[in-house]
Amino acid sequence: METVPAVVAHAAREFGREPALVDPYQRRWNFAELHDEARTVARALIASGIEPGDRVALWAPNSARWVLAALGVWCAGATLVPVNTRFTGPEAADILARSDAKGLIVTGPFLGVDRLASLPAGSLPPFVLPLPDWDAFLGRAGEVTAATAAGRAAAVRPDDVGDILFTSGTTGISKGVMSAHRQSLGVARAWAGIGGVGVRDRYLVINPFFNSFGLKAGLLACLTSGATIVPQAVFDVPRARELIEHEHITVLPGPPTLYIGLLDHPGRTGRTSLRLAVTGAATVPPALIDRIRDELGITTVLTAYGLTEAVVATMCRPGDDTLTVAHTSGRAAAGFEVRIAEKDGEVLLRGPNVMLGYLDDPAATAAAIDPDGWLHTGDIGRLDDQGNLTITDRLKDMYICGGFNVYPAEVERALAGLAGVAEAAVIGVPDERLGEVGRAYLVARPGHELHPDAVIAWCRERLAGYKAPRSVRIRAELPHNASGKVLKYLLREAP
Repeated sequence: METVPAVVAHAAREFGREPALVDPYQRRWNFAELHDEARTVARALIASGIEPGDRVALWAPNSARWVLAALGVWCAGATLVPVNTRFTGPEAADILARSDAKGLIVTGPFLGVDRLASLPAGSLPPFVLPLPDWDAFLGRAGEVTAATAAGRAAAVRPDDVGDILFTSGTTGISKGVMSAHRQSLGVARAWAGIGGVGVRDRYLVINPFFNSFGLKAGLLACLTSGATIVPQAVFDVPRARELIEHEHITVLPGPPTLYIGLLDHPGRTGRTSLRLAVTGAATVPPALIDRIRDELGITTVLTAYGLTEAVVATMCRPGDDTLTVAHTSGRAAAGFEVRIAEKDGEVLLRGPNVMLGYLDDPAATAAAIDPDGWLHTGDIGRLDDQGNLTITDRLKDMYICGGFNVYPAEVERALAGLAGVAEAAVIGVPDERLGEVGRAYLVARPGHELHPDAVIAWCRERLAGYKAPRSVRIRAELPHNASGKVLKYLLREAP
């Protein structure tokens, strides 16, 4: 079971009538029905001209149809190319061209934007499916036999490229990360295994499916473990609270801001059905871990570390104490080795689930993966005696103030302890005398006010003078990528 089509078939046999996919207040599928529907989508794709190895882009928010479309693409023997819903038409057109997509499945108007209409003239691939035309599209399945679709699914091999995810990361430079079926499934099983995810779990997937975490530690983790997929298109606190209660959600991963939103919502009534939270991608204060456990009633709170090129590399384990969960990203997972480069402290990863490479970019691939197979992550970190990894910063985020290296993550951890701070990001800005000095961007918790002078004084009491920020900007929100990481290059461009 090292291909997605094989896993879909196995889930139908193993979990059968257990709930697999929920379109809240609309329709539900058990695992047997999910298998049948995925094969129907595959037949319709084959009838539409999709061949084995073709690349099919999927540009839509999380939904039940996203899941069905993705499974259909895989079962037709094609490669899935998820597209970020935040991309503009020209950005999406660039992905279509660079991936040489033969098909595009695209949402209807979403958040006030008609994405299909936004694409430049001449950028459309041969096959285009607007999701509002879904039912008519499925009608094409009758043109292809079930035996033909079964043959397509059986012909997929573990080392075939299953997905190409284009990273925006924190630099704004997009690369197509290629992963084999066996790799995507390997990290999905590892994540689900550590979290103890199984058939009794109902997983609210708010992390976007176009992101590696939402796709592999979300959709595929459910498929391999028998958990129920409950997609949510965008994070909206009232809607998430409603779904948690109505669908008896037990698993809810996401960035720290997700849990802060739930905890600070004025309508919160107490503990929930949730049992597993997995977070990361930002500083996680110990006090937030305790609040998630005590106020939301989530018994297992874990942190993890990964990136598109490796997905899940380290993860805490159930039973780890608050300080381990808050201050580290846990120990190696999914078959990875982790080491720290002596020269600059960079985190290096090696294992079976390191990406196959960057699409059509052998130079970038060679720069990222050295001849010994170590992936150079661009993150700075350290390992403790138990093998727990702490990410201290990004190599590119470090700045030099008066001759001293400053790692913004250290300053951000200090700011996370200041009452009223919901989120913090620190960058270096030019200074005539010192070269660079720190600037903090903060988001206040509801009902709290933050005063720049008081923030700077707080830092000076806890950090060496050269580490304390010299200026503070208060914002309603910070720019994030799909995995919850702050886009610091946008902050550097801000006034």
